[in-house]
Amino acid sequence: MKLPFFGRPAPLGNRPMSRDKADILLLLFACTLVLLPHASHLPVWITPVCAALLGWRGWITFRGNRLPPRWLLLPVAALAMGGVYLTFRTFFGREAGVSMLALLLTLKLLEMHAKRDLFVALFLSFFLILSSFFYSQSIGTALLTLAAVVAILTTQVSFQFTGAVPPLKQRLRMGATILLLAGPVTLVLFLLFPRIQGPLWGMPGDAHSGRTGMSDTMEPGNIQSLAQSDEIAFRVKFTGSPPPKAQLYWRGPVLSGFDGRKWFPQRRQTPGTTSVNLQGEALNYQVTLEPHGKRWLFALDIPRAVPLIEQNPARITYDMQLLASQGVHERLRYDAASHLQYELNPNETPASLQQWLDLPPGFNPRAMVFASDLRRKAQSSADLVSAVLRHFRTEAFRYTLQPPLLGRDHVDDFLFTTRAGFCEHYSSAFVVLMRAAGIPARVVTGYQGGELNAADGFLVVRQSDAHAWAEVWLEKRGWVRIDPTSAVAPERVEGNLASAIPRQILGGLITLDASNNALFAQLQKIRQNWDAVSNAWNQWVLNYTPQQQRNFIKSLGFEDVDWRTMATLLLVFGSLAVAIVVLPLLFHETKRDPVEAIYLSLCRRLAKKGFPRELHEGPRSYRARLTSAESPLPQNQKAALARFLELYETVRYDATDLARPTAVARLKSLSAECR
Repeated sequence: MKLPFFGRPAPLGNRPMSRDKADILLLLFACTLVLLPHASHLPVWITPVCAALLGWRGWITFRGNRLPPRWLLLPVAALAMGGVYLTFRTFFGREAGVSMLALLLTLKLLEMHAKRDLFVALFLSFFLILSSFFYSQSIGTALLTLAAVVAILTTQVSFQFTGAVPPLKQRLRMGATILLLAGPVTLVLFLLFPRIQGPLWGMPGDAHSGRTGMSDTMEPGNIQSLAQSDEIAFRVKFTGSPPPKAQLYWRGPVLSGFDGRKWFPQRRQTPGTTSVNLQGEALNYQVTLEPHGKRWLFALDIPRAVPLIEQNPARITYDMQLLASQGVHERLRYDAASHLQYELNPNETPASLQQWLDLPPGFNPRAMVFASDLRRKAQSSADLVSAVLRHFRTEAFRYTLQPPLLGRDHVDDFLFTTRAGFCEHYSSAFVVLMRAAGIPARVVTGYQGGELNAADGFLVVRQSDAHAWAEVWLEKRGWVRIDPTSAVAPERVEGNLASAIPRQILGGLITLDASNNALFAQLQKIRQNWDAVSNAWNQWVLNYTPQQQRNFIKSLGFEDVDWRTMATLLLVFGSLAVAIVVLPLLFHETKRDPVEAIYLSLCRRLAKKGFPRELHEGPRSYRARLTSAESPLPQNQKAALARFLELYETVRYDATDLARPTAVARLKSLSAECR
């Protein structure tokens, strides 16, 4: 069956847009909504090609031209598939597959000659919508997906009408209604269908790519670049009130090795045990960690015990670093407890401390001399620590995101030449000075601070809160946290990065001072509200894990949760959801069209007189039989029937220019004449 307007030119002139054009343009709009979420991750050449193909199809629709011949489409399709292969060197995998789907959908729109081609395009659209969750499962993506599904359903409904077509608003309502009817069953399947462990929208090889987060090495520039990102690292919900920002040190990778420029983790060179004397009350909280692809977890300095994580068991290292057994490739939630006052390994032996004194030879000679001078003047290790912090505080050091470039001896350059840097510059220089003066020291990286969201009570820690500090070992005190950045920029520790370094936009033309800017405060409030909505989506939808599903089923009163229990619940609640949707439809009386009611009333009267309408007869065939010469009806009744059925056919199938109330009154009058 040929689809109207798919192959023949439309009449010219300033006439209202025909139904065929309107339906095709609605299809193009739906396909645009489907392709929109993919624009950010498709290769740079595919999005313009898809836009050009959509524009080509729209131009054909407006002009009423014929669709391009197959001999033209085949080379275009071959070039598109060749481009996909040259880009990915394969036709398999997530990226190549989604790219081909996008191109095939837009190419199919130029090759629609029958109704089955329309359904192919619609089903391709549904597949492409599903694939958008490969890349993002945010609430924004979900809303855009719902809009695209409504547009596709509206398009499908529009092509099903054979007579008069309802207005677009009514068809959109029909599409949204179809989607809403699937809501109860969808909710039951979401809550009770067995969950699988692991990233649902991932594939081997490329499911875990592109993660942003803390690195296990530190050199000048890497934390500085990370701190310019507003991406969320993790969220924290405290059982009680959160501690002051100055005490929020979220411990991450501990770096002991140093090669003259880069800091990196190092195994403990001598055997020993970790001794921790915890003081004060514990702080209880829950962390929702965003995927970052690495093994480390974050907890307040210092964690009381290893968090219990069923799907990714964790352990704690000798330097109190939390590590998961596998990389964190999906959102992870765990409960933790920490003590802010503690003594860590106060009884270390000189042999065990040696690895935290090592420095590579031949680097930073001026820093070595400076440390020796400080050592001679200091009466104790604590005095020497205070002297270095006082040096940072009183000399002309600056805290900046744009420090000058450093040479081979970057600690010397920083301490005696540039005196401008970010937290990694200060922590690195401080630890080098400590080691040069004979005090064991190491670098600790992680996050400092966080932003309390008043909308939902969660503390939001962003990549911009990335930080590096130092730990020194002092006799009878053990490892003590020292943050040299606080000596230069205390507002960074007591507030956040924006407090220490005002944010600049438009290439530095506008500076937003967080301390005194109404616009900044308003933007911050909007961002907090949106973060609260996104967090609720993450907590209750994306983080609905198998464990949470078991807890939910147990809350219904089922202690022994096995596959039989889940199958029974799924069957019972699924049947109930289907009944909620189907029963109202079965018992709902559809409001009858008055035009159709008059026509059916006349057909019943004629059937009683011996002239029933056959099932295959439409109004035109019925009229021809009733008014034929062989019909025994009187001539005046034949004329009345002819006028009635002709008007009914016009109103029913081509009522574009006829006012419906007038038509109903006229049909009633003609029906009375037919008696």
